[in-house]
Amino acid sequence: MKIFADKAVFLIGLLAAGLFIGCTVHRAQRVEPPVEPPAAFEAVTGQTAERYTEGRWWESFGDTRLNTVIDSVLAANNSIIQAVARFEQLDAARRTSRAPRLPSVNLEGRASRGKQANVYGNIITETASLSAAAAWELDLWRKLASAHAAGRLEAEAGRRDLEQMYLTVSANAADLYYLIAEQREQLALTESTISSFEQLTGLVRRRYEMGLVGPLDVYQARQNLAAAQARRPQVVADLAAAEHSLSILLGRYPGGMDDAVVAELPVVPEAFPAGLPSELLARRPDIEAALLRVMAADARVGQALAERFPSISLTGSYGRSRSDFGRDVISANFWNLAGNLLLPLFDAGRRRAEADRMRASFREKLAGYNDIVLRAFGEVEDALVRNRTTEERIGRLEERVESTSAALRLAVTNYSQGLSDYLPVLTGQNADFEARSQLVAARRQLISHRITLARTLGGNWMAAEADNRLSAG
Repeated sequence: MKIFADKAVFLIGLLAAGLFIGCTVHRAQRVEPPVEPPAAFEAVTGQTAERYTEGRWWESFGDTRLNTVIDSVLAANNSIIQAVARFEQLDAARRTSRAPRLPSVNLEGRASRGKQANVYGNIITETASLSAAAAWELDLWRKLASAHAAGRLEAEAGRRDLEQMYLTVSANAADLYYLIAEQREQLALTESTISSFEQLTGLVRRRYEMGLVGPLDVYQARQNLAAAQARRPQVVADLAAAEHSLSILLGRYPGGMDDAVVAELPVVPEAFPAGLPSELLARRPDIEAALLRVMAADARVGQALAERFPSISLTGSYGRSRSDFGRDVISANFWNLAGNLLLPLFDAGRRRAEADRMRASFREKLAGYNDIVLRAFGEVEDALVRNRTTEERIGRLEERVESTSAALRLAVTNYSQGLSDYLPVLTGQNADFEARSQLVAARRQLISHRITLARTLGGNWMAAEADNRLSAG
């Protein structure tokens, strides 16, 4: 009993040392944004800041088919499936990092049977034992706590990455959806233009056959018609490529999207309110993920520093053994308690180098966080400016279409009446088609800028989507 009491006192002394001399060798650093957010975005300076709607932004387009497409994309997209798997790996690593902070307990059993010779002849011996063993490392310098904190923060960053993937994929899906609508409208415009050019070519040919015009007019009309016809294959190819991209985003083999996408571009909804710049730090999952990784890197610094200090671990076992020597049977309980002290003395600078590496990693991630914050504000400012300027451009293009359409009608009338040559018609055809095509492209571009603005502003709807996905397994 005295030996047991002495060992118990020794182990209690080690535990007390851990409790009383243990301290933190690294203080967590406070991370602040690189610059103080302005009171308002520069592109909306002087306007009253409206509350940004953080819900499912695409529903503001009022397109039920778009809603269906995005719901399907969010359910089947492979990039989201990969992001879910990456988060699950990080979450498993988080649980793994928690385990060393708690005692480990194992149950061990042994059994053997053998034959050996002695002075009495050969005897059969049998031995068996069953014991429970426990081990626990005292976290004197918060090495294990820092490792667990880093794992938890990295898992939280992975969760924000998953939310960011939902935001990115939804924006890509909406962009492709309206790109398909634009290409269909461009195809309809091209085919309408070809039909119009064919009619004018027929008019020119009849006038040539009547001897009213020379062959040059016929060649110019055919040239314009051929140019319009040459545009059609490129539009068809662009439409097919957009449809294929959306199919892949849906997790399908490339195929047609005839019934899934509108045939014409819709009326563009009002621009999303930007809200306050300071709110952007909480609405953007990529910003939150970068901040969490900075904090995780800081925790890794603490872990690396703690590795350079002594570590104490406790081990113990208790069990029962039985040995049968033929004539004699020995059966008894047994136990063992031990305390281990590991004091690093010489490792050729490995632990110091690891601490330096972790400090450098922290500085790298801090600079990355600062860069992401500044880029996020820049993306919002760019999107706001592009929304405003594209709206202005559409207004000018609408005026241009009115002018080119009127000019073309007048040129055709004058030509059919013999009041002018074919050159004004040729010029008017090209100008009118170009203006109409640019207007269609600008309208889709404005929708794309609306989508980009919604993506850069972030939101909170992605958290619910991620929760539902993870809970469903």
